[in-house]
Amino acid sequence: MNDFEKLRRQMVETQIITRGISDKKVIDAMLKIPREKFIEKKFYNETYNDHPLPIEEGQTISQPYIVALMTELLNLTGDEKVLEIGTGSGYQTAILAEIVKEVYSVERYSILFNKARKTLGELGYKNIFLFNLDGTEGLKEHSPFDRIIVTAASDKIPQPLVEQLKENGKLIIPIGDRFSQNLIVADKIKGKLEIKNYGGVTFVTLIGKYGVSE
Repeated sequence: MNDFEKLRRQMVETQIITRGISDKKVIDAMLKIPREKFIEKKFYNETYNDHPLPIEEGQTISQPYIVALMTELLNLTGDEKVLEIGTGSGYQTAILAEIVKEVYSVERYSILFNKARKTLGELGYKNIFLFNLDGTEGLKEHSPFDRIIVTAASDKIPQPLVEQLKENGKLIIPIGDRFSQNLIVADKIKGKLEIKNYGGVTFVTLIGKYGVSE
């Protein structure tokens, strides 16, 4: 076992399981994915620490616990087609791809899109489809989606994402302003969203036509 494997196991035991994450599929994915592949070398000594880390374009790779929490809250069975808004480093994308049938992930920044495509390609994923577009518009031509995960904060749920979510589907998104956000899970029941609040989080801003204007 190398140092990273040891740290990964430690991270899962101390940051994930002790905080109540119990979905075996999520735990197994967190144990498997080499987080160090998604991080700049200068942050290697912080790879498995309990906080987010900076990546290019002023974005971040989320704290491991938040990645695990958001994945668990999607209540995945394994058959889903998932839309991810904000590929970022590609780490959350890889976690999802370990569990579900297909992941469609959208990243607005070309530099992040190209880097994530390279990393995920090197890891051999065949069920991830990446797009360099405005994520707030979703991917209408590939909809509907069983689950939608948004990894940036908006003051509202972008309407295209509501429309592209399947009936009885689930959407997770941080909602709020730059300083105060709540993690929201929305279930689409009879065309309407039923919303649950899972408490305070901090994410970068969701920029785009249906997000927060620049």
